[in-house]
Amino acid sequence: MASRIKHLPPYLFASIDKMKQKAIEKGSDLIDLSIGDPDLPTPPHIVNAMKKAVQNPAHHRYPSYEGMLSYREAVSRWYKRRFRVSLDPDSEVLSLIGSKEGIGHIPLAFINPGDIVLVPSPGYPVYSTGTLFAGGESYFMPLKEENYFLPDLEQIPPKIWQRAKLIFINYPNNPTSAIAPPEFFKKVIHYAMKYNVIVCHDASYTEIYFDKRPISFMQIPGAKEIGIEFHSLSKTYNMTGWRIGFAVGNREVLKGLGKIKTNLDSGVFQAIQEAAIVALDTDDRILSTIRQTYKNRRDTLFNGLKKLGIQLSKPLATFYIWARVPAPFDSMGFVTHVLNKAGVLATPGNGFGTSGEGFVRFALTAPSARIQEATDRMQKIL
Repeated sequence: MASRIKHLPPYLFASIDKMKQKAIEKGSDLIDLSIGDPDLPTPPHIVNAMKKAVQNPAHHRYPSYEGMLSYREAVSRWYKRRFRVSLDPDSEVLSLIGSKEGIGHIPLAFINPGDIVLVPSPGYPVYSTGTLFAGGESYFMPLKEENYFLPDLEQIPPKIWQRAKLIFINYPNNPTSAIAPPEFFKKVIHYAMKYNVIVCHDASYTEIYFDKRPISFMQIPGAKEIGIEFHSLSKTYNMTGWRIGFAVGNREVLKGLGKIKTNLDSGVFQAIQEAAIVALDTDDRILSTIRQTYKNRRDTLFNGLKKLGIQLSKPLATFYIWARVPAPFDSMGFVTHVLNKAGVLATPGNGFGTSGEGFVRFALTAPSARIQEATDRMQKIL
C-alpha cells in the first residue's frame, strides 16, 4: 500500500458511519445528528426536470469536463442575481462532480512536494487530505472562539506564507457555523497578493442562513485576481446524492483545475446538469421554506442544549450547531457517551482537527420532534 494511504487518517464520516451501524445492529432507536446530509427531499420541480432530461439520448454520452455551456451560463446568472458578481461562463465557471471533488483535486494542480497549504482547524477534512495526496504539507490555522472562529492571519509566520501556495477558507463555516465579514476577506486578499497565494473559498453554505444573507468572497475587490470559490447544489437544494457543484473565479486557476479533471474524470452526467439549471432558477420562496425548517430545528436544538447547561452560540447560518462538551468529557468521550446511553449520534469536534477538541457538532438533519427527543434523552444521562 502506498505511503500516502498509510499516513492517511481514517475519514471522519466513514468512522461515524461505522459507529452508526453498530448502534443500529444493537437495536438502538438512533437519532442521527452527525453527518450534514439533508433529510429533506429535493424539490419536486427539480426531480421532474431530471426525469425529462434523463430520457434525452444526447445525455447518455460522455459529457465535457468543463460542463455544458447552458449549465455554466445558469451558474453565471445565479451569481449575478444572488451576489451581483459578473462571471464569464466560458472561462470563469467550471462544473464539478460536487464541490468535494474540486476541493480534493485543486492541490494536484498547484502543489509540489514540500509546498505548504494553509488549512483551517477545525475544518472540512478534505482540505488536508487533498494536500496530502499532492505531496504538500498542511499548516493548520486554529479557528478560536475568541476570534469568532476566523484564522488569525497575522500569527502565521512570514516563512510559512513564503512557502504557501494555497489557502483554504470556508464561510459560512463547517463545523463552527461562523460567518466572515467583508473585512476578513479583504485581509485574506491582502496576504494572498503579498505572498502570491491562491485563495480557495468553500462557500457551500451561503444559502442556509437565518438572518442576514452571507456574502460571496467574489464580491470583494481583488478576489477574482487571486482566487476561486467552490459552491455546491447539495445543501441549498437538498441534492447531496446528485453530485453536482461548480467553481468560479480566476480563469487561470480554473484552467489548472480543469487540466486535472480532464485526466481524472469525465464530467457531470448531462441530465443532472439540465436539472441543476432548473434548480439554480428556483423561486426563493421554496428556499425560504427550507431555511425556515432549519431555523425551527435550530431553535429547538439550541434551547434544548441550553437547558442542559451546554455552552454554545446560536448559529446565524449553516445547519450545524457547534457546542462545547460539558465536563468531564473530551470530544470523543462525550459523543460515545450520548450514543451508548441516549442513542443520539453527533460528531466529535476533534475529528475536524486538533483545534476542535472540546467541541461537538450537531447537524440539523432530523425533524424538530426527533431533535426535541434527542435533548430529552440527553437530559436523563448528563
